[in-house]
Amino acid sequence: MTPSESAASAQDAVTARYDRIARFYDLFDKPMDLMGVRRRRTRLLQLAHGKTLEVGVGTGRNLGLYPAGVELTGIDVSANMLTRAKRVAAADDIDASLELADVHELPYVDGSFDTVTATCVFCSVADPIAGLTEVGRVVRPDGHVLLLEHVRPRNPILGWMADRLAPVVSRLIGPDINRRTEDNVTAAGLEITAVRRWGVWREIIAHPSSESERKHA
Repeated sequence: MTPSESAASAQDAVTARYDRIARFYDLFDKPMDLMGVRRRRTRLLQLAHGKTLEVGVGTGRNLGLYPAGVELTGIDVSANMLTRAKRVAAADDIDASLELADVHELPYVDGSFDTVTATCVFCSVADPIAGLTEVGRVVRPDGHVLLLEHVRPRNPILGWMADRLAPVVSRLIGPDINRRTEDNVTAAGLEITAVRRWGVWREIIAHPSSESERKHA
C-alpha cells in the first residue's frame, strides 16, 4: 500500500467512526464546553470575516457563533454529521452552504476564502499536515486561519500518558489526544501570528507564509 493509499484508508476509518457516533457527538463534547471550550470557540470565531470556510463543521455547533456579515461555507467528511448540521442551520435560520468534502482534497480554487476555521478537527484528520497545507492553499494570501485544538501535553509524564491513551480514545470516539498541532501548522507552510495556550488547548491564528504566497502567485 502506497503512503497516499494508507492515508486514504486511515481517513475512511475516521469518517466511518464519525458517521457512527454522530447522534451522540454533542453529548461527548458537552463536558468540554462546560469547562470553557465554548467560550474559546466563540472568542476565536468572532475573528472570522468575509468569505469563510469552516473545516469539520460537524453537527453545526459553531454555526451560530460567527459575526454578522460572514459568508459561511462548512464542510465535513461525515454525511451523518453534516445532516445534523443542516438541521441546525434550518432550525436557526442560518444562511450557510454545507457540503460533503475532505480537507485532504478541498474542492476550491487557490485563495478562495478570507478566513478558514476549524475547532477540534485536526486531532482527527488522518494526515493533519496535508490537510493544513490544503487550508493554506484555499485561504487568500492576506487572509487568516483560526484554529482551536487540543495538543499533546508538554509535561513529560502527562505526554507519556497521552501517548498510551491515544489509541484507545481514538478507537472509541475519534480524536488523537497527542497531536503536536502547533508544529503541524508550521510544517504545512502556515505562519503562526498569535497563539493562546491554556493547558492542552491552543487558540491559533495563522496565515500563509511568504513562501506559500510565492507558490500560489
